[in-house]
Amino acid sequence: MRFLAILALAALPCYAGECLPISEAPKKIGAVVCIRGEVVKVAPSRTGTHFLNFCTNWRECPFNVVVFAKDLRQVGDVRQLQGKTIEIHGKVRIYSGRPEMILSDSRQLSGEAAKIPPLPKNYDVERKGRYSVGQFPGHPSKRKKSRSSPSNPPETEPGEPEDR
Repeated sequence: MRFLAILALAALPCYAGECLPISEAPKKIGAVVCIRGEVVKVAPSRTGTHFLNFCTNWRECPFNVVVFAKDLRQVGDVRQLQGKTIEIHGKVRIYSGRPEMILSDSRQLSGEAAKIPPLPKNYDVERKGRYSVGQFPGHPSKRKKSRSSPSNPPETEPGEPEDR
């Protein structure tokens, strides 16, 4: 099954035809097409998802590309796409009333963008590149406890509720 999905992605550039400008994307909802545009900004979210924005104000843009954190290893270092014109192949979908395409594999890109480098080895997808695996700012056991527990808790009479 996975083989068929990879084969379909590899064949996208052959069957998608000529690339359309981003302004045409809203007219192609549900279709597998090639969209061409200049990435103005690559915006990471708190969850590690990256958005390729083709306009300075993404809310007014006719099309955006989404790269989920789980797909970054297959796609590559999407931060390198900022300022470049890309050609992306895939299905145009609607999410929250806006046309978008999900980029989940580097084979969806063609042209100049197809040559993006892989993620750096120390880039931790879960932490948006801030820490490498096994390297954390402080282990919980090494942190000082902010609350001190009383050495002798007050005794309560049997049947009396404890104050919490």
